[in-house]
Amino acid sequence: MADPKGFLNTDREVAETRPVPERVKDWNEVYVPGSLLPVIGKQAGRCMDCGIPFCHNGCPLGNLIPEWNDYAWRGDWQAAGERLHATNNFPEFTGRLCPAPCESACVLGINQPPVTIKNVEVTIIDRAWEAGGVTPQPPERLSGKTVAVIGSGPAGLAAAQQLTRAGHTVAVYERADRVGGLLRYGIPEFKMEKRHINRRIEQMRAEGTKFRTGVEVGRDIDAAGLRKRYDAVVIAAGSTTARDLPVPGRELGGIHQAMEYLPLANKVQEGDYITPPITAEGKHVVVIGGGDTGADCVGTAHRQGAASVTQLEIMPRPNDERDPVGQPWPTFPMLYKVTSAHEEGGERVYSVSTTHFEGDEDGNVQALHLVEVEFKDGRPQPRPGTEKRIPAQLVTLAMGFTGIDKDNGLVEQFGLELDERGNVARDADYATGVDGVYVAGDAGRGQSLIVWAIAEGRSAARAVDRYLTGASSLPAPVGPTDRALTA
Repeated sequence: MADPKGFLNTDREVAETRPVPERVKDWNEVYVPGSLLPVIGKQAGRCMDCGIPFCHNGCPLGNLIPEWNDYAWRGDWQAAGERLHATNNFPEFTGRLCPAPCESACVLGINQPPVTIKNVEVTIIDRAWEAGGVTPQPPERLSGKTVAVIGSGPAGLAAAQQLTRAGHTVAVYERADRVGGLLRYGIPEFKMEKRHINRRIEQMRAEGTKFRTGVEVGRDIDAAGLRKRYDAVVIAAGSTTARDLPVPGRELGGIHQAMEYLPLANKVQEGDYITPPITAEGKHVVVIGGGDTGADCVGTAHRQGAASVTQLEIMPRPNDERDPVGQPWPTFPMLYKVTSAHEEGGERVYSVSTTHFEGDEDGNVQALHLVEVEFKDGRPQPRPGTEKRIPAQLVTLAMGFTGIDKDNGLVEQFGLELDERGNVARDADYATGVDGVYVAGDAGRGQSLIVWAIAEGRSAARAVDRYLTGASSLPAPVGPTDRALTA
């Protein structure tokens, strides 16, 4: 145990953010650099090292949270980094992007604010990088087996790194021009600066992983032919079919999917554009969808100089505190969340549905019409007399995803089967119906969290390693049908 009285004597303290007027003028991460170092030891000391640490179960990676909390409290940062990497390939990603289901499952959280697990995690890994403690780990010998990984998001990268370290020759195919998947182009710079991805990719290259960017399997190369070239294939292409909004006026200019809008803003930061082809500058912006992707659109619009930003959500406003009956500890509750983007301004409107878009004489959107809804028998029903018109010159649709891309030829050329949710069907060992072809991450699970993607990448790597060699010592933290704990 860290500090036996830490949870009694120390209040929860989280990372300090930069002032809003300052941070909306740049694209740097919103947190004050180094602000955690003076307080993180005491924060780690709030961990009670529970006899049954539910944080282990809250995190699908099975992170050894009490152990690295103890090391952080003692100031043994090297040991803390080793325990952190024992279960997680990329803690600098999860420490910045994960919504921290581990904190919702923290035993201290039953009657006190939980341990700041996420802040401790990111401090440990940042110190490890600064101290030169994150080095390449190439395999001692090569197996002579080859593996293709399709997709370079967190699932694909985790699978590739695990298989490379096991001695296989791995090539990662990415259809975008840079490695990283949604980590690169879907996550705004102010949430995670891309230097964190770049240095991890360099580590993987030094270990022997090969990367093929600008190559879309199914369009640029034949999927079936790819299978013949490699001893095994891991599909980690994500769930990229965006849910649309089929209402009158959808065809108007200025209405875009979030994943059309966000990547262009990131490409400006990469130096590809001076100004993005789609910008919120001077416009009334409406974001449809109340989740994290919607919040990313909100923060991006603020930095581009939007005249106003309104975020719409069809569901009712969540509770401020956990419902002990409907969402009891240690489940991951749906709570009203104020992200850094929401702190920066804008309006959030709940229990509303878009009825149609209104265009101007040039065919561009100029307004959005909505109506308040109430749920009856689980379905939203409009409330008469609550119709409203709001100005909108840019609309982003951030309503989630419905499965793997079915138009690029990958599914058809491999001969894959899909489940009822549009994901690639697989068995208990992550294997598809095609010999030697496995699937990990959102492509098989559906839209999920980054920790689930990394956990699946690690688990699929074990299955592939066993397929290639007959046995494997790689870890497998989750199964394909495992789900987060719910009430």
